[in-house]
Amino acid sequence: MKGEFTTIVEKHGEWYVGYIEEISGVNTQGKTVEEVKENLKEALELVIQANRELTRKSIESPDVIRGTIAIEI
Repeated sequence: MKGEFTTIVEKHGEWYVGYIEEISGVNTQGKTVEEVKENLKEALELVIQANRELTRKSIESPDVIRGTIAIEI
């Protein structure tokens, strides 16, 4: 799956703080903008992976229909 997300990076003193606009909980900090963007990629992957694992554990039932949906914003 490939998706595109909006990064927000703000300078706070000597550090940069960043987050993903569309998904709460994906945030990080770094000494450079590039470091923050790399950290955000890793954090986003981890959050999506963890959400998938938690969801799969909670929907183990033959009555659950799992599918995909695509949107363009």
